[in-house]
Amino acid sequence: MRVIDTHCDALLKLWEDRRRDFTSNDIETNIHRLREGNVWIQCFAIFVEPTIKNDQKFQVVLDQIQLFFEKVITPNPQMKHIKSWEDIMQLEENETGAILTLEGVDPIGDDLERLKLLYHLGVLSVGLTWNQANLCADGIGEPRGAGLTCLGKDLVSLNNEHRILTDVSHLSEAGFWDVLETAHYPIATHSNAKSLCSHRRNLTDEQLKAMIKKQAPIGVVFHPYFLENEGTATIASIVNHIEHVCSLGGKQQICFGSDFDGIPSTVSGLHHAGDYQNLINELLKHFTEEEVRGFAYQNFLNHLPS
Repeated sequence: MRVIDTHCDALLKLWEDRRRDFTSNDIETNIHRLREGNVWIQCFAIFVEPTIKNDQKFQVVLDQIQLFFEKVITPNPQMKHIKSWEDIMQLEENETGAILTLEGVDPIGDDLERLKLLYHLGVLSVGLTWNQANLCADGIGEPRGAGLTCLGKDLVSLNNEHRILTDVSHLSEAGFWDVLETAHYPIATHSNAKSLCSHRRNLTDEQLKAMIKKQAPIGVVFHPYFLENEGTATIASIVNHIEHVCSLGGKQQICFGSDFDGIPSTVSGLHHAGDYQNLINELLKHFTEEEVRGFAYQNFLNHLPS
């Protein structure tokens, strides 16, 4: 069964060590594993470490985009850059789509023209924060816990205008509610249920219900510490989170946001993108084939910006 994955950090790994390429074994979402796992579309996050100096962050964004073209797209003819939502329907049978996303807008500072440039380069999903605060919003790790600033609301409006997804993963709770009030196309690219695992990065049932009411996709993440409080997880742990979101009415919103290449440990039996069919096979024991196809790719397609 083909799969859409809404979040991975392969570009960060390629940037951290330029000797790597998209066939390297230490890339969990490398070209071979995407093929082995039947990943049809992979979202590639652009993420800049908070330790990078502010005046250097936007250059790091551009560097990662250059690596995306240089190492992911150009050497691999079967990898196709999805520059607009309509491009998805143009994919041929043997092609894999690649979508650029931005995880945290601190690299743009207060300059929304920089964001427009990233749209032109193909970024189709934007998360306002990582865990820290920036000029647009507070992340979940900022003790202040404030919501969106005026600049942040302007940014979300710009996303709306350009049919760009606004990602609530990593946002403070106040920021989450501000986005849901403002965004036409919200998504949680990699977040789980807080009622099952109390990690701060997960979403409460109230938040999940609000996402479901908004018909926003919810990408279940494979980080063991977002699945189980003790940090040791199996594929059954992922199934439990999916079943919980379903119990809240979210069967049509669930998708997958693995966070491969961005997590320090993995789920037993699901160590990289090549293992995706292990998850599919387990889900088929609990849900109908149509429901699993929804989780795997159709729910995401059904909620694309229009």
